[in-house]
Amino acid sequence: MLQQKTAAYEAIETLRREGRFQSCSGNPVQLETATDRFIADMRRIQSEAAWKLGGIYLIAEIIQSVHRTDAGELMDDPSLPLDQKLRMSRALGRQSGMLQLTERFVDLLSPIITELAERNGRDTRVLELAGGAGSLSLALGRAARNGRLPCRVTGTDIVDTYTKAAQEEASQEGLPAEFHTLDACRMDKLERGSADLVVISQSLHHFSPGQLALMIRGAKEAGSSAFIGLDGYRSLLLSAGVPLVAAMQGIWEFALDGLTSARKFYTEPELDAISEIATTERNHLVLTRWPLTLVLVRFDGIRASEASLPYA
Repeated sequence: MLQQKTAAYEAIETLRREGRFQSCSGNPVQLETATDRFIADMRRIQSEAAWKLGGIYLIAEIIQSVHRTDAGELMDDPSLPLDQKLRMSRALGRQSGMLQLTERFVDLLSPIITELAERNGRDTRVLELAGGAGSLSLALGRAARNGRLPCRVTGTDIVDTYTKAAQEEASQEGLPAEFHTLDACRMDKLERGSADLVVISQSLHHFSPGQLALMIRGAKEAGSSAFIGLDGYRSLLLSAGVPLVAAMQGIWEFALDGLTSARKFYTEPELDAISEIATTERNHLVLTRWPLTLVLVRFDGIRASEASLPYA
């Protein structure tokens, strides 16, 4: 219900017909501003379309307007002590492990990692953005160490405490993974060609539309072959389920963040528009892999296809 695809794509096509679809090839500031403006306009026109359509579309839009929030998570609060941030980030990793999501993420990424390794004749260099305490990068590193995946992993986050903790864990386990501090929206700091695949998992909703566009554009300009984003599927079911499961960790701040996050998940049409604006083309897919939404953007001339992201 919260995806509102009929009204959303009507809004996108309205903006496209009016010449307001911002396939922006300008500088990063222009890209971020144009993307934020487009998604704001899209949501407004989507609401107007839903009111005209009436019926179930109007009911869904009313629920959507009450449900959506732009509030920030406590985890992103600069005043929150770093040890508390680390505790919450590790709680997310435990939760993903408990729900077997981390292993599922690895399975979802395996085909494209293997494809790129076979084509390049070497291990695929995977770069994770906004990886927190590194649960996914560590899991990929374990799969590589055990011979399941041909890859080397670099996990990054803007919080130095996260990356230091993850690097210590990787070193203790002897994993082919390293961790560095990096602003996910400033990938110009990377050496071109240093990553074949750029991944962001469970963090898309922490960023504005313009910031997501910067990440996708940054992955392309860094010379990677593809960008993959994974996050929760925007729905009423997850709005109840995410905070409920988070509460099982016994950390009230983490449970509250679970509720906030579920209300911020992007819809598939929004991610579709953001990807097109960032790349100025349509070589991408936005897919449902319940309870996830996945974004695949390819930059290597190979057509984005569902074969790269099988059901897992």
